[in-house]
Amino acid sequence: MKSVFLFMAITWKVFAQPNPVVEQVIASVNAKDFPTAERVVSAVQAKSGVSPTSALALSWMARGALAYKDFDRAEKYAADTRTEALSLLKHRPLDAEPDLPLALGASIEVTAQAFAASGRRSEAVAFLQQEIKTWHATSIVLRLQKNLNLLTLEGEPAPALDMTHYVGPAPVPLASLHGHVVMLFFWAHWCGDCKVEVSMLQQINSTYGPKGLVLIGPTQHYGYAAAGQDVPRDVETKWIEENRQKYYGRVGPMTVPVSEQNFLTYGASSMPTFVLIDKAGIVRLYYPGKLTYDQLAPVIAKLLG
Repeated sequence: MKSVFLFMAITWKVFAQPNPVVEQVIASVNAKDFPTAERVVSAVQAKSGVSPTSALALSWMARGALAYKDFDRAEKYAADTRTEALSLLKHRPLDAEPDLPLALGASIEVTAQAFAASGRRSEAVAFLQQEIKTWHATSIVLRLQKNLNLLTLEGEPAPALDMTHYVGPAPVPLASLHGHVVMLFFWAHWCGDCKVEVSMLQQINSTYGPKGLVLIGPTQHYGYAAAGQDVPRDVETKWIEENRQKYYGRVGPMTVPVSEQNFLTYGASSMPTFVLIDKAGIVRLYYPGKLTYDQLAPVIAKLLG
């Protein structure tokens, strides 16, 4: 689990603006030195009061404690993060800047995962369901839905996909694919990790496509295209199609529905996200993150019988 936390920290450093306070906290947590992390947060609170920065730093302490399976500590730090976030939200909307949504989303995620890891799965599910209702109109709803799906989606019927808009060949509704094993590959035009999976997807498709596997690659609009340039939806749709052809053209048959609703339904906040659906339409695997051929192939082979 420590390696998972290190990966999350590295990912944050790649995509976030430099923040010395958060970086100090992450370094301390990497060393499992929570007292130093606490002192760093206390110092910034004493100097500047409660802020999105202090809440974000606290959230990394919660994530670190969870990664080390220190569930009591994780719950405490998550609760402290939530208290700070809610106090700030009395005077501002959640999505006014990026740090507070990250902090609050992490506090909810850590709390639910700590509940589940401590044998309180039903409590975790109820907690996430309530939080999704509370924050349904904000940027963190995808993250919360992902965590709910991690606890509940496997073993349940696969939710229908919105296939109103698409690029490439027309997709077929999931209800019409009973008798086939279906793999959903959620991707984004900006996602480097998704492009890394192309060779694996090609191998999976060539091996198992003739045996009854159907590959669907849902994606969505993000409001921008090349080099992060803001563009209208029709221009972004053309950019999505260019990416589909350029990077995924050699994957083999893969229909591509384009819908924000699909990402909400499946909680696809991590790119890529994989979903395997059996011949009866039941979800058998829900996995946010990268997967290898060796990880996927045995599961698909078993589902195909």
